[in-house]
Amino acid sequence: MQQYETIDLNDYIQTGEGGTALSYSHKDGKSLAKLFSPGVGSDTAVREFLVNKIVYEMGLSTPKPIRLVTDGTRFGAEYELIHGKRSFTRIISQEPEQLEPLSIQFAHLARELHSKPADTTQLPSMKELVRAEILRYKLLPDDIREKALLTLDRFPEVTTCLHGDLHIGNIITDGKRNLWIDVGDFAYGAPEWDLGMLYYSSHFLTEQRCDSIFHLTPEVLKEHWEIFARAYYDLGKEDEALLREKEQALFPYISLKLIYVISKFGYGVNPLSDKMQVFLRRSLGI
Repeated sequence: MQQYETIDLNDYIQTGEGGTALSYSHKDGKSLAKLFSPGVGSDTAVREFLVNKIVYEMGLSTPKPIRLVTDGTRFGAEYELIHGKRSFTRIISQEPEQLEPLSIQFAHLARELHSKPADTTQLPSMKELVRAEILRYKLLPDDIREKALLTLDRFPEVTTCLHGDLHIGNIITDGKRNLWIDVGDFAYGAPEWDLGMLYYSSHFLTEQRCDSIFHLTPEVLKEHWEIFARAYYDLGKEDEALLREKEQALFPYISLKLIYVISKFGYGVNPLSDKMQVFLRRSLGI
């Protein structure tokens, strides 16, 4: 069993907020603790920490993982603190003129990541991670579960690297290096798993969620996607129909990844909202 070390949050300062966790910089300036929200189990933190170690040891540019930690209620891990770092989203929120160059740079970084072959003996398959959650999700309606599994079986077997939570808030820079963060869902599979959730986070989040996670408005995130997608797919402005076609191809991946996320952070027992059921059925063609 992995051992957690208890930390005193009086020694830390909260410096970040994400969708499922808060981050705290140690006052000694050497480390950063990421603690998941209350209710997220210790097994989630362990899995993320172990995957972080694998990714770091394979040479991907990411902060060094140090240890598993808890404040007595929440679980997480401590990582190397990158001095002077800012996420691409933070930079864009403070310097709006950086939207286009950083979105293009992010597209190149994502394409580079997706071109790397994964060590399938150490990293999990995204298809199998998703399959496990579809099967575990107790309150998933039967028609959605059946169609989700059929759809999953049709997805290609691909062994290139995936970030697992690809968005522009999960890349940071200290002015010299660009580093991937929040790599706990790093896996291998088709790039559409990453691209689908990037599209979803750029188009379907509420204004409040856009602000709390990305410090950006929904309108800016949509513009970010347009710039990113054209650079990632190497499309010009005249290729509008082709871009829309590629976006539509992402929806089956989006629907299955949403089931994975909802099940994973709801322990497979939280019911789907009516709105989410409508979205999933439409995306899966039910």
